Amino acid sequence: MTTTVPASSRQTSVAWRRLRRNTGAMLGLGVLLLLVLSALFGPLFLGSPLEQDLGIRLQAPSAAHLLGTDQLGRDVLSRVLHGGRISLGLGVGVMLASLVSGSLIGLLAGLLGGWWDEAIMRVTDIFLAFPSLILAMAISAALGPSLTNVMIAVALVSWPAYARLIRAQVLALREREFVEAARALGSSESRIALRHLLPNTLAPLLVQGSFDVGSAILTAAGLGFIGFGAQPPTPEWGAMVSETRNYISQAPWASSAPAIAILLTVLAFNLIGDGLRDVFDPRRAR
Repeated sequence: MTTTVPASSRQTSVAWRRLRRNTGAMLGLGVLLLLVLSALFGPLFLGSPLEQDLGIRLQAPSAAHLLGTDQLGRDVLSRVLHGGRISLGLGVGVMLASLVSGSLIGLLAGLLGGWWDEAIMRVTDIFLAFPSLILAMAISAALGPSLTNVMIAVALVSWPAYARLIRAQVLALREREFVEAARALGSSESRIALRHLLPNTLAPLLVQGSFDVGSAILTAAGLGFIGFGAQPPTPEWGAMVSETRNYISQAPWASSAPAIAILLTVLAFNLIGDGLRDVFDPRRAR
């Protein structure tokens, strides 16, 4: 008795084999896995990131404090690892919120067409007309400095990219033969959207989403650095760099450690995004 493998499983297997052959993507996955495991389990073996000891302030890296201490005698390694939980969670949360809201808006624009499409796209163009960081700063300033408000602000400036992407995909797919066949069989527009259109947009969504996690982390760190994001003593990477920037000549490790963490995290997501783009690009696949 022979068993048949579903087409989706075969496609996933082929995509994974192609991704494994991409050196950059595998490097990005390795770095990201290391960062995630460090953020999840590292703090279990370290002290509190808020514990202060002015007697050891600005202490250089040592066996007791592997990345040294900051201006208040707090362990930099502990703060960086706790900050990883905050920054990674914030990046993934912003990406999911932007993906869901932007995809629904783009799907509606592509399906409804007419003046609905025009109205939705003009609102999208208004959001895209502003530099994303400046708009996020304005929203954060209006809502007040906090991590929750940073997530809201960054999500509000990130959804238009998904809306435009999904709208373009829906416009390209809604007249295809398999969609016309579903209509001929009596499928409703909502069923066609959920069963036939959305699954065919997953590839570009995965690519866009992987890039946007790194972008969201970088934007949130920028907001934290200028005081619109997480507030002291929260160990968020951008806020940590801001707190220790005045001591960079005395204790460069205090500000360089969170900065390097931001660099590695954004680089990892960009490498993964590049790899996914290569996997799903038909021309590169050939």
